[in-house]
Amino acid sequence: MTYLRTNSSTVISSIIGICMALAFASSKAAETEGGGNKGNDVSIDLAFVTHLDMDLPEQDVFIEREKRSRDVYRVTRGDNDMGAHLYKAAHPVPHNPFSAEAVGPYPKGEAIGMTLGAWLKHQGTGTYRCENGAGTLSTSFSGLIPDGVYTMWHAFMPIPATTPFSGTLDIPLGARDGSTSVFTADAAGTAAFDHTFKPCLQMSDVWVTSMLAINWHSDGNTYQAHPGDFGYNAHIPLFLMLPPREGI
Repeated sequence: MTYLRTNSSTVISSIIGICMALAFASSKAAETEGGGNKGNDVSIDLAFVTHLDMDLPEQDVFIEREKRSRDVYRVTRGDNDMGAHLYKAAHPVPHNPFSAEAVGPYPKGEAIGMTLGAWLKHQGTGTYRCENGAGTLSTSFSGLIPDGVYTMWHAFMPIPATTPFSGTLDIPLGARDGSTSVFTADAAGTAAFDHTFKPCLQMSDVWVTSMLAINWHSDGNTYQAHPGDFGYNAHIPLFLMLPPREGI
């Protein structure tokens, strides 16, 4: 079985294509509202995706390849058992979506208490507007961990990706102490996150891809301006890439 069928060039091409599509959608939305691109105003419909949707390994949840093994691996497109139990790693694991070696193995940590199928039920949509220098984000989510604690992040990734991958710059949405980025799912696993902030979000550029991502905190704690330890107590189920800024 092949667990990873991608390389950095393929992924970067996909990212650029999605960004261009989003940029077109943004521009058409602005024209429809009569605002054009005046004053860098932006109006975008948002659709969050999983890493698997982008043909990338899930970065922060892990499965056994052999029952009762001491090792776990990142979930890839080759993992089709929706009943597979998910685990944390025994220690934090930095994100590295573009390396086959980074799929694992890693020492097995605690069971998360959910299956792969449940994890992939995470869904999110919304809208983002930038008007007169103020950003407004309105999102809704389903398939979340019931009563789970989440945070919203504005992240940046170098493009093309560095070799070796140097990670992303992760900034809590809104207040820099993370206080305005927190939201909690209800007992049915749904949540809405609405926030207005200044300045507006940074769009993608020739050097970086700009993203939004939600982060599930499996220990129920948040860490202010730090997302936590990926793969250990911080787990990204959904993200999206923002389009290039005007003029790119």
